[in-house]
Amino acid sequence: MTDHPPDQLNHQTERPETSADELRARLTRVRQEVAKAVVGQDAAVTSVIIALLVRGHVLLEGVPGVAKTLLVRTISASLGLRTARVQFTPDLMPGDVTGSLVYDSKTGDFSFREGPVFTNLLLADEINRTPPKTQASLLEAMEERQVSVDGAGRALPDPFLVAATQNPVEYEGTYPLPEAQLDRFLLKVNLGLPEREQEVEVINRHAAGFDPSNLTAAGVRPVAQLEDVLAARKSVSTVQIAPDVVGYIVDIARATRAAPSFQLGVSPRGATALMNSSKAWAWLSGRDYVTPDDIKALALPALRHRVALTPEASMDGAGADDVLQGILTTTPVPR
Repeated sequence: MTDHPPDQLNHQTERPETSADELRARLTRVRQEVAKAVVGQDAAVTSVIIALLVRGHVLLEGVPGVAKTLLVRTISASLGLRTARVQFTPDLMPGDVTGSLVYDSKTGDFSFREGPVFTNLLLADEINRTPPKTQASLLEAMEERQVSVDGAGRALPDPFLVAATQNPVEYEGTYPLPEAQLDRFLLKVNLGLPEREQEVEVINRHAAGFDPSNLTAAGVRPVAQLEDVLAARKSVSTVQIAPDVVGYIVDIARATRAAPSFQLGVSPRGATALMNSSKAWAWLSGRDYVTPDDIKALALPALRHRVALTPEASMDGAGADDVLQGILTTTPVPR
């Protein structure tokens, strides 16, 4: 690509090892399946796949009605992953996401009832419509792959990915995600409005009877499965990155900290996220090494949510992507 629940694994017979080329082909076919339900948005599909390959999470931002939720549901169906959806609302409580202790009147004991976070792919829909306390309930799950209730840690399935959607912060009734939460997302993808031709295709599909709630009727089927994701993850870990390319990543990160337009630059965690996502992109592109072009391709989605503009830059109409593009243009590229 240029551009089974864990409790079932023990009951499956061991499959012969799949080659890296075949794994790439299967993950590439996911884009073809998603296209049966979603018009365009290839970058978002690729971002979710990259996040799965490097144990990351994805934040999808766009105005209502650009198929953010449908996109995640279709990707999950194409990968055959166990999926749960949480609609984040102002009255949502942390226990509604992570789970809670429930009293059993018959036994007189408390038992833990798992929340929707115990899944492979959690669709956190409109995450910025819930207060920060509930948003923060995902922090431990995203970083440590577990939740703690009553002092006991409970491990989440592997893989575990949060695909969160949010409306632009200018919209009424939204709560901006705190920096600590944003930093846990590997990539942030901006979903814009479709081009005219794409919008015509969307309307034509609905005129022909397309039902977004019935992906099976749209012909979406699993073309990869959990074992393929885990095997591909191991293959990605073998991708090499030269010292001068590592230095290039560090130079970009340090330039964001020195940029006059930013009051907050990229942390070492952000530089690591750029490296990991670039390794996955290189692997999907059929290479076992990272190039500076891979870094450039992933720089915006990996870094745009980890920087903060100064008030002066915001008043002047500058955007984070514009400043980052300028940094990419001026940072020396290794040969």
